[in-house]
Amino acid sequence: MKFDYDFRYYNFFLLIIVICLNVCGVFVVSSASNMDEGIVSRQIMGTMVSICVCIVVSFIDYRRLIKYAKVFYAVSIALLIAVLVWGATHSGASRWIVLPVVGQIQPTEFIKIAFIIFYAWFFERYEESISSLRTVMRAFLLFALPALLILLEPNLSTTIIFTVIFGLMYYAAGINYKWVLGVLGSCGVMLAALLISFGTGLYEKIPFLEDYQKTRILGFLYPEQYSDTFIQQSNSITAIASGGLLGKGLYNTDISSVKAGNFLIEEDTDFIFAIIGEELGFRGSILIFIAYLIILFLILYIAGRAKDVGGKIICVGVASWIGFQAFTNVAVATGLFPNTGVTLPFISRGISSLLALYIALGIVLNIGLQRKAK
Repeated sequence: MKFDYDFRYYNFFLLIIVICLNVCGVFVVSSASNMDEGIVSRQIMGTMVSICVCIVVSFIDYRRLIKYAKVFYAVSIALLIAVLVWGATHSGASRWIVLPVVGQIQPTEFIKIAFIIFYAWFFERYEESISSLRTVMRAFLLFALPALLILLEPNLSTTIIFTVIFGLMYYAAGINYKWVLGVLGSCGVMLAALLISFGTGLYEKIPFLEDYQKTRILGFLYPEQYSDTFIQQSNSITAIASGGLLGKGLYNTDISSVKAGNFLIEEDTDFIFAIIGEELGFRGSILIFIAYLIILFLILYIAGRAKDVGGKIICVGVASWIGFQAFTNVAVATGLFPNTGVTLPFISRGISSLLALYIALGIVLNIGLQRKAK
């Protein structure tokens, strides 16, 4: 490993903003878990380890990682198959692998990194024919295999996140606008067909949706008729609204608190934004949004100054991952999306997600270190 980088280009500001967001998340997780020592200590330890790993990764030449893109892809497929065969099952879904000493991990979080690196290599290699039918079909088939394996876990929300990452990376690679319009049009038609199926009762015939997923969508579309299904999101909206401008404060035990009344589940993971809204208020929520916007801006700035296509594509992939996942988590908590199991990046409890995000951030920092001259 050679440390011949120009450290004037090391984006300390990006790292500091992410750490601040992460530290805020530790406090919110602590409050959401009612100061559970086990949960809080694991989150703190995971934060410290992740930051150290991020700094180490930031000095590894990202070009070396791109050279092993095909290996990363093959290992990812193997891991996804292993999850389906030997994975630990919770609530009917097999998404975790239990390792000795390490414990339970969620491979799809790390596969996101491998996926981004692989397509950075792919789009760079086929840059000259990026919009040809052969390249598009090859890219789609290579995407379809891991997407199908993730969907079979079942994990529809992560499949959608992978799809968005893939689409935005392909767009950044310079695909012809005709393909973009065609895909957007097809997505619009499929969404309309999905809504019609749920309005006419034909949704029962949709093969890729599990029963609980269909119930969640019905609860989202018809909250009054399926109030038992929508109640979690309803309580989340109530919690956010009750926070007002300034919030009720961290660790509050007010009798009117949605959190204190145990009206939320998964409040330290999927619905952690409800805790942010209730305890930090509108002011705290806006500061969280601003932090995410700064992070996305800095990553895309690095993408614009990357020295090659591979570096640019990786940055776009990481920005797409963080941005869309954050948006999805907030959209679920505020009732804009159906209920899904998506965490809030750098804030929600979960060591696999946290470590994977910091590794991705480390790669982005390295791309920034090697940016092209002005």
